[in-house]
Amino acid sequence: MARTRPTPTATVPGAGTLFALRAIGLVILARWLHSMAQMNFLAALEAMASSPAACLNLVFLFLLIVLPGAKARVERPFHPLPQWLRQALRFFGVLGFLFAIGSIGMYVWSAGWRSTIRAVADTNGWLVAAPALYAAVVWICRPRALWRSNFAARRFAIGRFAVSIDAATRTTVVWQESRKVGQYDARELAVRWLAGASPGGVSAPGPALLPAPAGMQAGVTETGDAVAATGVADIAGPDVSTDAPDGASAQGSVPPAATPAAAAPAAPAAAPAGKSGRQPKIELLWDSPAAAGHNRQTVFRARLASEGDRAAARALDAALKQA
Repeated sequence: MARTRPTPTATVPGAGTLFALRAIGLVILARWLHSMAQMNFLAALEAMASSPAACLNLVFLFLLIVLPGAKARVERPFHPLPQWLRQALRFFGVLGFLFAIGSIGMYVWSAGWRSTIRAVADTNGWLVAAPALYAAVVWICRPRALWRSNFAARRFAIGRFAVSIDAATRTTVVWQESRKVGQYDARELAVRWLAGASPGGVSAPGPALLPAPAGMQAGVTETGDAVAATGVADIAGPDVSTDAPDGASAQGSVPPAATPAAAAPAAPAAAPAGKSGRQPKIELLWDSPAAAGHNRQTVFRARLASEGDRAAARALDAALKQA
């Protein structure tokens, strides 16, 4: 008997991104054709030919529906689109979003809120859905790494950079989104923690407090001696006197709040870990003694914006030290 070929149930990573982009393009195109059907078709085409915004929208719809060069691949789960197509869709998406928001804002300014709400109801919510669709395209095409971090497979994602380490050959490949930055020897790479970052994931502590000046320490010592002398005078009686300037009593020369705890400057409250004003950064350095002119070269600099980035940076640092 002929055996039937099993149908694969697992989809290729990135196919959902292509489906979502094409679906958004088809929805915008269908709405556009519906609006043109309500008016004279030839007049609408003539108006589109003389409108730069309409021409840009046509190019955007063509790229969004056709997606030239896009292909879902397992090794690039988050980047099924070519880099030029991703940047073009992001650019046209931002322009379309700004144009939609500007048009709706001008209509609200001229017609008022009641007419706007009536227009939203008449268009079945298209005045709200159109900017949301453009914003969705921009969000889908946002800068991100090639894959998620997988520490067991020695794959690390930090910001929009992706690093993979081959334990057998000690080869490290660095990607910036879908562009390959280079291939390096893992023994020649090192992670440099910049100001505001530390390998432990805690922000770098502030400068230590300086010791008190010599004059302040001398004042504290003299104060302590005067207090001790006052105690002796109280015990011995009124006939015992202590050395005080200008005939003043030792008890009167003591300031009321002159104690070592009050004389020392107040220590600032310790800031919680990871709550610094700026986000920490790291650098991946390439130091190759065999390649002339490549000593201490920066491969990339990334900002640790999330806890996942900080964990990936610590794991990358440990893996490179083991190599």
